[in-house]
Amino acid sequence: MKKSISLLLMLVSFFPAFAQMSSLEKKLYEMPDVIFIKLNTPPGFIEAYELAVRQPLDHKDFSKGFFYQRVFLSHKGFEKPVVFVTEGYEQEGIYRNELTSLLNANQIEVEHRYFGESMPDSIDYTYLEAEQEAADLHRINEIMKQIYTGKWISTGISKGGQNSIYYRYFYPGDVDVTIPYVAPLNLALGDERIYSFFDTVNTSECRNKIRDFQIRMLKERKKVLPLLKWYSNGKDLDFTYLSFEEAFEYAVLEYAFSFWQWGHSCNEIPSANSTLEEALAHLLSVSDIDFFSDETMEKFRSHYYQAAREVGYYSYRTDEFKGLLKALPMKPYPSAIFTPGKMEVEYNSTLSKKVFDWTQTSGNNFIYIYGAGDTWSATSVPPSSETNSVWFFLNAAHHGAARIKNMNPAQKELFVNTLEEWLSIEIN
Repeated sequence: MKKSISLLLMLVSFFPAFAQMSSLEKKLYEMPDVIFIKLNTPPGFIEAYELAVRQPLDHKDFSKGFFYQRVFLSHKGFEKPVVFVTEGYEQEGIYRNELTSLLNANQIEVEHRYFGESMPDSIDYTYLEAEQEAADLHRINEIMKQIYTGKWISTGISKGGQNSIYYRYFYPGDVDVTIPYVAPLNLALGDERIYSFFDTVNTSECRNKIRDFQIRMLKERKKVLPLLKWYSNGKDLDFTYLSFEEAFEYAVLEYAFSFWQWGHSCNEIPSANSTLEEALAHLLSVSDIDFFSDETMEKFRSHYYQAAREVGYYSYRTDEFKGLLKALPMKPYPSAIFTPGKMEVEYNSTLSKKVFDWTQTSGNNFIYIYGAGDTWSATSVPPSSETNSVWFFLNAAHHGAARIKNMNPAQKELFVNTLEEWLSIEIN
């Protein structure tokens, strides 16, 4: 009798609260395997929520267990388009994608499995693979299509853009259009197309300045290392995954990659007459040693595992630094992949090559956006006349500048016209 009375009181108290919920809140409440909390609404939206979606570790075998995946939902209208943001890493909160603003759309951001809060209780890297990650996105797509009936556009930046390509490969019918930004599609553990980029980018004079600066840093290591140690202690950095000298040499090797990735100018490179302090400050502004600290290794361990297993990455060519590397080998070229706990991972390029071939023959309704000056443009998806997809290579743009807002008028017109045609909507 007491239990019945308690249940009745709970129901009586629930119904007024339910009646006060918004239409979206009610729909979320009715969805199985979705937990949500309401967030402060960002400008440009009506409501916003943080969701936790229950996902199987193995979409082919639910007995392996489950984890909760973090999703951010920003609501504009049930019949409006949905911009489906496929993150490559941890997602820290809501930001408004430029596509969302352009289309006056809803936005759904999905944190990648095994990053941030989207972690199982114990980590088994067996289930960190592109097919499982694509299945996560597919399940969220199926859930949210119960709410949103408009057109769907998937997008992502860098590794997130790479994810959008893999996702579309496995589930080509989930979305109407895919727009990857600066998305690499690597075909090897150390994709050699990166080297071709370094040999041809900008002018020979600039490329020589970069090489000479790297050589100077390595030659002056005895003076550089104490200063660098002082800097690292000030930032409370730890170096146990890599030794301190290994981290220093990696930072010097990374300098060329990072220089072009983030759009630095050759005029920034200190001359041979500059002080060592000036030269070191420049190195750290382009390729900070903290990128090779334990803290960063921990943050990106899942990313490196994926690179080592199936999506590939890059290595550092060392031919120009003969006799200057003391901690790293000249051959084989040092890899930019740092697997969790230095675990051995067997690389298989089968999937990446299948996806690459698919983009060239069957990958329709893609709009690819790259910066021609970005290192990652070296492993971009190349244009193909066998699909209807459209490519934009923004002249001299770096990794963070290859955006719609930086297109020239003709590019913007083509971009908007293509979207209007494929989505059957009018963009103001």
